[in-house]
Amino acid sequence: MAEKKYEKYVITKAKSDLTLPENRRDRDDADASFKTHVVYLDGDILKGAFYTECVWFWKASDKPLMKAHTHDFDEVITFFGTDPDHPEDLCGEVEIWLEDEQYILTKSSLLFVPRGIKHGPLFIRRVDRPIFHFTAGPAAKYG
Repeated sequence: MAEKKYEKYVITKAKSDLTLPENRRDRDDADASFKTHVVYLDGDILKGAFYTECVWFWKASDKPLMKAHTHDFDEVITFFGTDPDHPEDLCGEVEIWLEDEQYILTKSSLLFVPRGIKHGPLFIRRVDRPIFHFTAGPAAKYG
């Protein structure tokens, strides 16, 4: 069957050669019991695309998922609970820092992080049900 005209715009897998930047390498990404990268998009995968990542978190960890860092682009960071009867409930607890302020998330949340704002560290403190995480920024590559 011939390739569809817009098929390249349908992303269905994680980046096979994904190398995370130093600020995200504390966590052993090979540990599939902790999280699963579902899909990943950047300018390498599709020319002109911006950075987007989707991850499932399966359990908590006392190690930071990322260290404090900044970007030269705005970023959206989200965490969603998976209880269909209570979609606002995060079904766990996430700790994230914006500059010198600690935020403890227990509700499904979307954070807008303006360019230059230090964010992190980030901890997945508790997971009662799987937590879906999505992040995106208008840059061809994360970093």
